[in-house]
Parts: sequence; structure tokens; C-alpha cells
Amino acid sequence: MTATDTTTDFDGRIAYYTMEIAIDNALNTYSGGLGVLAGDTIRSMADMEVPAVCVTQLNEKGYCRQTLEEDGSQISEPDPWPVEKHCDRLDVETTVSVFGRDVTVTAWRYDVESTKSDGVVPIIFLDTNVDDNDDKARQFTQRLYAPGYGEDVTLAQELVLGIAGTRILDELGYDVDTYHMNEGHAAFLTTELLQGRGLSPEQVREKSAFTTHTPVEAGHDEFDWVMVTDALGPSFDVDALRAYSHDQGLNMSLLALHLSGYANSVAKKHQEVSQNMFPEFDIDAITNGVHVPYWIGDAFGDLYDDHISGWRENPYKFKHATVLPDEDLWEAHQAQKRETIEFINEREGADLDPETLTIGFARRAAAYKRADLLFYDTDRLREIAETVGDFQVIYAGTAFPGDENGEQKIRDVVANAKDLEGVVDVEYVQNYDMELGAKLTSGVDVWLNNPRRPLEACGTSGMKAAYNGIPQFGTLDGWWVEGHIEGETGWKIGPEPAESTPDQTSDEEETRQDAMALYDQLENEVVPTYYDDREQWIDVMRQTIAFNGPYYHTRRMVREYLMDAYTN
Repeated sequence: MTATDTTTDFDGRIAYYTMEIAIDNALNTYSGGLGVLAGDTIRSMADMEVPAVCVTQLNEKGYCRQTLEEDGSQISEPDPWPVEKHCDRLDVETTVSVFGRDVTVTAWRYDVESTKSDGVVPIIFLDTNVDDNDDKARQFTQRLYAPGYGEDVTLAQELVLGIAGTRILDELGYDVDTYHMNEGHAAFLTTELLQGRGLSPEQVREKSAFTTHTPVEAGHDEFDWVMVTDALGPSFDVDALRAYSHDQGLNMSLLALHLSGYANSVAKKHQEVSQNMFPEFDIDAITNGVHVPYWIGDAFGDLYDDHISGWRENPYKFKHATVLPDEDLWEAHQAQKRETIEFINEREGADLDPETLTIGFARRAAAYKRADLLFYDTDRLREIAETVGDFQVIYAGTAFPGDENGEQKIRDVVANAKDLEGVVDVEYVQNYDMELGAKLTSGVDVWLNNPRRPLEACGTSGMKAAYNGIPQFGTLDGWWVEGHIEGETGWKIGPEPAESTPDQTSDEEETRQDAMALYDQLENEVVPTYYDDREQWIDVMRQTIAFNGPYYHTRRMVREYLMDAYTN
């Protein structure tokens, strides 16, 4: 990488803005699915030689290093990473007014280089930790989502991303045709185009696209108008922004929707939810995907090389997975499973058995994802293990620091694991990251995902598992509504999806029904098929690849953005 060619050799027609990105396990610049999707998107843009540039904040102190106490209580610490080792400092700076003072913003560059083409997509990391700034301003880009810093710092982070990020691109000479906001955090870029460049609202819409990932109203950032006025200062016409939000405050998703020529959700079901939430806007659906070569384990990579040539460049060829021989498919799976079990046992001092049916559950520890649903009735769970067949469960996931509901879910899993000791082995693996995610989605037997419907916008962990021949076992929400064929690509938990408006109230009856459905499927389908009908289990693995493989990849997803979002 060099910093000298940034202004001369690249026509950055698409600028992709994201608050977080998971691009390398050594760069702690992400918290979960939003960042992982961003990383996969940029990898595929590089593979496809899409003229793009990515803008994000540096997050030099990372997001959260998780350690768990004996009772499962989460200890959350900063997780710094060596910026100079991975990025090049750029000779560029700009200023943005934040709460009455000019904040200096500099930048670093990290190049995402394709291993399959000559494509390169630069990531521009924004940095306010410079001598010109006061102590608080230097914190703005240091810690992702500023846990414990206060809402004013969150607002400041979004001002830096949207406004300073756009000015930095201008300073670097990028000629941007489309500004793509990956969630509402970057929506202030529209105000920079409006008031900084003097574009009309229509001109801004022609240059802007917005992707929403949040099916819950409370998850859309909103700031009180008084705080917004104080943050932007007297030179900014805050009153002009009121037309793009509502009286309660500046809602970042509303701002983005009002000033984007194209908006999309991240799954077909999520489109219904988003349309109900924002009925005055047209919201399309582009279902998320994953960067296939990154998430496929070595044994499956070799298997596909032997039987499905060209799959890396053209994932549509996974339709030919129907030809995969039983023995080769099972041997590849067992090789990756043994590797994963060995990795977990060594890392956690566990004693998991590679011959036992292994269930994987790994995702951000949020209450609606219901990590503890499996333990609703531990007597029933114990009975299944003792009378039908052994199984073991591997959990991983970090709660947002200070999210008591999410942290309690981890404690609940750990407590139930102790209660079931000797009957069902349950291991909660600490400090979930990209490396652990890749191990789990390539090396368990079945992928469990049971969020409350319809609160899962998409979810991509099950897609990663599918490319490794691992069927999903889950509630019909997010992508699984589209990828599910009962008994062919996995097994559903609970009823078909119906209601499109999220219900934030506690629903004990829904939980009970889903838990009973989970146990019924585990007892009657999942466990007996694994142990008693290995031929059928392998056929489910094969169908999982053949049906879901051709579609749930970021090459297809980026192509849809090129056709629909970037051609306003």
C-alpha cells in the first residue's frame, strides 16, 4: 500500500459509508453483523473491480474485548489494534464544527485487494486523535459506538462520519457519483451535500442511496433538536433539516430516506417490516449475502475445487452441488468439525466430542435473538438427550457493553449449562470475533437461529454455515424465510411468518410455543436423522448447498446494488 497514488489512479464513483467494518481479524473495527456485511461487500467489490471507496471511522481502541466471569457476567474492555502496522497515514485533513469548536479530522488508508482480480477498494479510516483537538474530540473516532461516552459523543461520531468523511473524499480527489449509506449513521453526508456544496434536494437524492438494517423503531438513531442545534452550531441551518425528520428530533433514518433516491431493506420479510415502519417511502429489498471464499473452510474449498470448478468466481455454480458424492461431502464436513472442536477445546479448556451432534449458536447477544430459548424447559431437553441421542451446543456472542438484557442472556446460558452438566455439554466461547465465527460456521453440524419474529432483519451467519453444508434450524425470519425448505435445507421452529410489525412487548405464549416447536423438531427430526439416517442427513447438507449456494453471496448482492441502487 502507498499513500501517494490516492488522488490520481482511482475514480471512486461509489462511496460506501459504514460506521463499522470487519475486514481483517486483526482490525477490531466492528461489533457484529453490520460490520461483517460491510467487509464482505467491500471484498466482493474488489473481486468485481467495482470503482468504489469505503469510508468508516478508525475505532483504534476497538469495540469490546469480552471476558466472562464464572457466572457468565460479561467484562467489557477496549480492544485496541496496531493501526500503523496495517494502515498508511494519509497526508490529508479537514475540519468539522462539533459543539462549538472546530474538530480536525485526518485519515488512514487500508487497501482491500482481490485475490481473484486486479480489483482494489481503499478503506478510508477517519481519525480525530490528533494534537489540534481537545481530549473529548480526540475520543470521537477511538471506540466504536462510544460505549459509556454519552449521546453527545454518538452524535459527534455521526457528524464526523457523514460530514468530515465527505470532505476528506473531496480533499483526496475522489469523484463520487453515488454515496451509499450502510445504515443511518452516515446520513449527515446528505447535509454536507445540501449545505456544504449547495446542491438541491433533488440533486442530493440523485447521488444518494440508503440501506436500512433495523426492524425496530428504537434502533434508529434519533437526536433531540436542541442537541443537534448545539452540535452543528449557528452557521448551520438546522431549521432546514426539520423537513426531513419529525418534531421529536432528528431521526437519522428519516433523514437518509428523505434525501436518498433509492432505499432498500436487507431481506424480503424485512422489506415488509420497513415499509410498515416508514409507509411514506418506497423501500426495495436486496437480500444480504456473504463473501463465499472468505467463509468456506479448507476441506470444503478442496471439495468444491474437485467437483464444482469456478465456484469462487461464479457462486451460481453451487447449483451443481447435487453431484457431490456422499463420502466426499461427509469427509470434508468431519475434517472441518474436528478442526473446530479441537480449536474450542484448546481455547476454552473444554471436552467437546467430535463424534457428537453439535449445535452452533453465535451472534450478538441481544435479547430478541433469544440465546436462552433452548433452555426454556431443561427437563424436556435433558429427556431428549437421554432417550433420543446425545448432542452438545457451542455458544458465542458479545453483548453491547452496558446492555443489561443482552448480558443477562449470557448469564442465563451459562447457568443452564451448569445445570445440564453431565447430560448436555454446553460451551460459551468468549470474545466472539471473525476467526471464531469462521470456525463455528464451518465446523458444527446444525446452525441454530431462533430470534423473535420479525425482529431479525436478515442475519448472515446461517448463510456462511450453508456454504459449508450446515443446515439451519430456526424461526422463519430474516433470510431464512427465503432460504428454508422444510427437511431439505434445514428445519423450522414455530409457525410461518405473518405479522410484519415488531411487537416489543414480552410474549410468554409465543416463547412457549416456539420452545415446544424447537423440542419437537429436535426430538423427532434433527437428532434421529443425524444418528439413524446418515444418508438423509447428508442429502440435507447437499440440498442446503445446492439451493442456497447460488444466491446468498455478495457477488449477487453487489450486482443488485449496481443495477438498482447506483443507477438513479
